[in-house]
Amino acid sequence: MAISRAKVAAAALVAASLAAAAVAQSNKNPESLLPPGFDEPPAPPAAAPGKTPAANSTAPAAPTVQPLPSLALGNSSEPAPTPSATPTPDAAQLAQYEMPPFARRSLSLVGPTGTTEGGLAPNAWGNADGRYLEILMRRLSAPLPSRWLSIALRRALLSQVDTPYGLNGADFAAERAWLLLRMGESVSARALVQSVDTANVSPKLRDVWMNAALATADPGALCPLTDAALRDDNQPGWVLAQAMCTALVGNPGEAQPLIAQARRAHIADGIDLQLAQKVVGAGADSRQAITIEWTPVVQLNVWRFGLATATGIAVPDSLYDTVGPQVTGWRALAPAIPLADRVAPAERAAALGVLSNLALVDLYGAIDAAEDMPAALSATAADLRSAYAGADVATRLGALRQLWEGGTTPDGKYARLILTARAAARVRPGDGKDEADRIVASMLSAGMDRTAMRWRDTVAQGSDGWAMLALADPDATTRVGYGQVSGYASARKQQLFFAGLAGLGRLSPADIERGAQALDVKIGTDNVWTRALDRATRDRQPATVLLLAAIGMQTSSWHGVPPDMLYRIVTALRVVGLDAEARMIAVEALTRI
Repeated sequence: MAISRAKVAAAALVAASLAAAAVAQSNKNPESLLPPGFDEPPAPPAAAPGKTPAANSTAPAAPTVQPLPSLALGNSSEPAPTPSATPTPDAAQLAQYEMPPFARRSLSLVGPTGTTEGGLAPNAWGNADGRYLEILMRRLSAPLPSRWLSIALRRALLSQVDTPYGLNGADFAAERAWLLLRMGESVSARALVQSVDTANVSPKLRDVWMNAALATADPGALCPLTDAALRDDNQPGWVLAQAMCTALVGNPGEAQPLIAQARRAHIADGIDLQLAQKVVGAGADSRQAITIEWTPVVQLNVWRFGLATATGIAVPDSLYDTVGPQVTGWRALAPAIPLADRVAPAERAAALGVLSNLALVDLYGAIDAAEDMPAALSATAADLRSAYAGADVATRLGALRQLWEGGTTPDGKYARLILTARAAARVRPGDGKDEADRIVASMLSAGMDRTAMRWRDTVAQGSDGWAMLALADPDATTRVGYGQVSGYASARKQQLFFAGLAGLGRLSPADIERGAQALDVKIGTDNVWTRALDRATRDRQPATVLLLAAIGMQTSSWHGVPPDMLYRIVTALRVVGLDAEARMIAVEALTRI
């Protein structure tokens, strides 16, 4: 039965209220990811229909992520599809399949990560209304300030889950992938869109598929959808994709007329057309040479980033200043970008949760093994090698200090803790007492909680290391007294430490009440966001809880996260079985303040 208009309208109203109730948004909201002229709303009447804006246009980027072309959220007149098994195709559709019937995937269960690979259970969204979830995803401003919340949300978005009531499975995958792209998770977004059979791709998913392919600098990923896209519409991006794909399969002679036709029809011009020609020139047996001129370009977008990166064209640093932080994740994950140019984005991406400790160490390992690297990068790689395999304890500790002090920004300092996590774990508690706080913080930044607990008897009472271990302990059986909280650090850290302990159930009810009053932490706050979070927690919906936690934590840094919100988030995650994530988020709050 189709979802009622009233229910859709109510879901939109609640989602809007949730966004309003959350903490202040970052001053720099994510810009539109769609290329100018590609899948944008119609141009003003004076402009030629379908023509790409000039490359030197000075029009500002949209302040928020624009709606996907095929979706009108909150439109109660739109019929609501319901999830179902993969439909039985007719004879014409059968020709599109490259897989036998038994291998076709259902739209009622979509996602690349099953429970055996670490994904959430199929019912992780519970009975949450599908339109409500989509609106929440669309309203979420990403990336998030918390590395560990981002990691947990990525896990939920990638999980092989039941399609919520009221949605088509392909459309729900599109919304999840669109959010992943805004989080900087380009590779994850591509994996998600490709978990839907091409014959079942909806117009909405097709739009996101293009963005995911470009964000991963993989124009070849467009090819499976090009013919179907051109049958349905004549959008400029897919017209040029047809030419690029024709060349990539070894038919450059057929690609050139398609490019010429696109130029005559004013489908694209300037650098957007030149980059498509560059991809055509990269195909087999192509003798075309194209020179890319960046001087007139004032705005980077996903089309320009993707095609330039795919063809080995360096994007000027000044253009990266025109896009949001999610592109940092794309750069860090793009193997076509030279190692030296990926280091700074990689460290930032690690702080965002896009890259792991192992990925960051591998990057520096490759730099250490490479020749002709910048001296500063080679020195950092050498320090990391010494931190792991120095001849003695003093050498290893000295290398760790050098690496930690190399971070020049808050995110950079946290990224260096992530980079050194496993090297720090090799230091015995008796050898590194003077650096206990940073060693503990480093290990916990990579989730090494049990290894970090070896330092329980080494850290000083009331120190940062002591507080982090009190939060991170996976086997805690005793509670912390409020007197220990009141004697810890600054007022701000006291609030966050109290919120984390209370959320994890490591304070008695009397101490929670006492601490809330003494530290002015409004744990009893009641608003539309807290009620939605409580409802999802009560219904045991871990994925919904993670999404609502992200809705609450929309601020540019940890300094903007209220302690009462941290308390609510940690409590909800613990109750729905995400105890490890709850503990790491609580620890992260202390590490990054």
